[in-house]
Amino acid sequence: MLTYVFPGQGSQFKGMGKELFDDFKTLSDVADSVLGYSLRELCVDDPQNQLNKTQFTQPAIYVVSALSYLKCYEDSSRKADYLAGHSLGEYNALFAAGAFDFETGLKLVKKRGELMGRANSGGMAAVLGISVQEINNILRDSNFINIDVANFNSGTQTVLSGDLAEINAAAKVFERNKARYIVLPVSAAFHSRYMNDAKKEFEAFLDNFTFCPMGAPVISNVTARPHTSDSLKFYLGDQITNSVRWLDTVYYLLDQGAFEFKEVGPGNVLTKLIDSIKLTHLSLDSELNRQVA
Repeated sequence: MLTYVFPGQGSQFKGMGKELFDDFKTLSDVADSVLGYSLRELCVDDPQNQLNKTQFTQPAIYVVSALSYLKCYEDSSRKADYLAGHSLGEYNALFAAGAFDFETGLKLVKKRGELMGRANSGGMAAVLGISVQEINNILRDSNFINIDVANFNSGTQTVLSGDLAEINAAAKVFERNKARYIVLPVSAAFHSRYMNDAKKEFEAFLDNFTFCPMGAPVISNVTARPHTSDSLKFYLGDQITNSVRWLDTVYYLLDQGAFEFKEVGPGNVLTKLIDSIKLTHLSLDSELNRQVA
């Protein structure tokens, strides 16, 4: 079975989408109209160094990923059995599933990017090389009560989010525990309790929209299970303050027999994560089989 996966913020790079804007000129013009600026100029040239600013990054990745998906489908005509996206990428998965059209998705992402870009407190850090259980133990034993887990990316890659002072103080503690600890260059504590104001405002914005039935299952970042039409708005709002459960998402898809994954959009971050998760999944399956035997 085939799963299309879509990347989130952090996958952007100058020059992305260059080959797509002319191929999909009508949609590119729609994007410019919704955003009020030239998306091609932003993505290809970035003359004002805005591509890495959240309010610009999110619409840019959404459009490039959406056009990449349309190009991919145009070339292959292969429909996905499942769809998933990492954080922002979930909106591309929903677009591909037919939950909303290109313009509606862009309006949602534009608002989401503005709200998240407006947040200006807190920080984030990536922890590499140790398990989630070890991370939780360190947070608990060191009394880092103002740090949440933002992303469960793989068995050995986790992103923390929270109070900036604690994020910085945690570096020495994690390094003493043989972890690689990288403070990320972000302006706020995304996917944490500290984004609650943005969540509330986005929930009110979501009430202005009506979504369509999905043509293929889309896995929710919050639950790591397929979205349902009646809970879609709730979980899109909840996603802003909740952890991105990418590890559990891939585990779920593997358990459904979805062994073919195609990353659609800029970069290949998700492909690398999925390859890592597959190895862990195979190890767990082997261990379970030995226990059963």
